[in-house]
Amino acid sequence: MNANRKFASPASVGENMAATNGIRVYTQLVDKAAHDVELFYSRRGNGPIYRWLYEETRAHWRAFRMNTSDFGTHKLANASWKTVPETLQAQLGAHYLD
Repeated sequence: MNANRKFASPASVGENMAATNGIRVYTQLVDKAAHDVELFYSRRGNGPIYRWLYEETRAHWRAFRMNTSDFGTHKLANASWKTVPETLQAQLGAHYLD
């Protein structure tokens, strides 16, 4: 996990939350101490689930569309918007543009 990643300030959280209305963000229920990879998942409405993986070499969050028949949503936990890195918040906003 990159300790230099910026997390959102309280003021920008409200602004970004308004821009990404209806998007739910999740984390996977895993032993985080045993995994060096930080994963987030997102979904809007009844749409597809996307897995977001941070690629250090590109300094970019990469999205993978999940096949819901091969994926157990019971393995996910709701993520607080405050725990979502600012760079991912920006990419989520761009990804879910209407």
